[in-house]
Amino acid sequence: MKVLHVVRRALRLDDEAGQTTAEYALVILGCAVVAGGLALWAQGGAIEDLFNDVIGKIL
Repeated sequence: MKVLHVVRRALRLDDEAGQTTAEYALVILGCAVVAGGLALWAQGGAIEDLFNDVIGKIL
């Protein structure tokens, strides 16, 4: 068992240094998708309708 650990360490198979970078890349990609969806929703006039409905209910 000790030999396997030494071999894995020598081959750097248990190195997770790149995993963090991949996780950040996925989070950034997810944020970009959400921002794009919000931009498309806003261009359709949905925000203007939302504000008009809120103001209409308040008044």
